[in-house]
Parts: sequence; C-alpha cells; structure tokens
Amino acid sequence: MSNKGSPDGQSGQCTIYLIRIKGHLGHHWTDQFGELSITSEEDGTTLLTGRVVDQAALHGILRRIHDLGLVLLSVNSV
Repeated sequence: MSNKGSPDGQSGQCTIYLIRIKGHLGHHWTDQFGELSITSEEDGTTLLTGRVVDQAALHGILRRIHDLGLVLLSVNSV
C-alpha cells in the first residue's frame, strides 16, 4: 500500500497552511495568492492562510513568495 498524497497516508486530503510574510500586503496581491486568504496582522506581518493540495503546490507558493521578493517568516500546517 502506498502512502503517496499526504504525510498521514490519506490520499486526496488537503492541508491547511499558515504562511507568515514580513510586511503588509494590499488587496492587489490577491491575484498572486488567489487560493489563499490574506490577513494583515497588527505586528506588521501578513498571514496567508488556505488549503494546499500537496507538497508540489506548497513549493509553488513558496517559490512565488521568493520570486516576488517577499520575506518569508514562517510556514506552519494545521
């Protein structure tokens, strides 16, 4: 039996990620992160939150953050 698909072996299950970025992102960034909600935090950071289907999609989001010159502070799954 294969465990491909997710760390817990349940294929097809999305994981919710909380990705913290330095600085506040305006609503015009929604096009860049359409699948994630964008929340400006009081501490001067932005929280990107949403379901990510697999590790490849997560790496794509992280690559996009890097390519846009944003500072990644943390990535957590819930």
